Amino acid sequence: MASIQRPASSGSSEGGDPAVNERKRKRMESNRESARRSRMRKQKQLETLTEEASRLQSENAALAQSIKAKKEAYVEMEAGNDIIRAQTMELADRLRFLNSILEIAEAAGDLSVEIPQIPDHLFNPWQIPHPMMASPDMFLHGIQGLFAS
Repeated sequence: MASIQRPASSGSSEGGDPAVNERKRKRMESNRESARRSRMRKQKQLETLTEEASRLQSENAALAQSIKAKKEAYVEMEAGNDIIRAQTMELADRLRFLNSILEIAEAAGDLSVEIPQIPDHLFNPWQIPHPMMASPDMFLHGIQGLFAS
C-alpha cells in the first residue's frame, strides 16, 4: 500500500499561503495587544492597592493616636477619682472622730448638741445613692476647651 505523504510544514511563514501568513500576523498582534492591556490592568490594580494600603495605614495611625489619648485621659481621671475617694474616707474618719468628741462632751457636761448621723454613702463610696453613667462626650470636655475662642 502506498502511503500518502503530506507536505511537511516548517511552521515558518515563508513560502506559505499569504492568507495564512496574514492571519498569523494578526493573531500575534492581537496577542501582543492583549498582553499589553493585561499588564496595564495589573499595574493599575497594584497602584490602587498601594494607595488603599497607604490610606489604611494612615487611618490606623490616627486611631492608635486617638486610643492613646483616651487611655491617658482615663488614667488621669482614675487618678483623680482615687484622690477624691481617699479624701472622702479621710473626711468621714474626721467626722466620726468629731462626733465621738461631741458625744463625750455631751455625756460629761450634759450638753445637748444635735449630732447628725454620717450618711452611709460616705462610709461606702462605691455605693453612691444615685446612679452614675458615663456620658458619650466625657473625654471631650478638655479638648473642646482648647478650640473654644
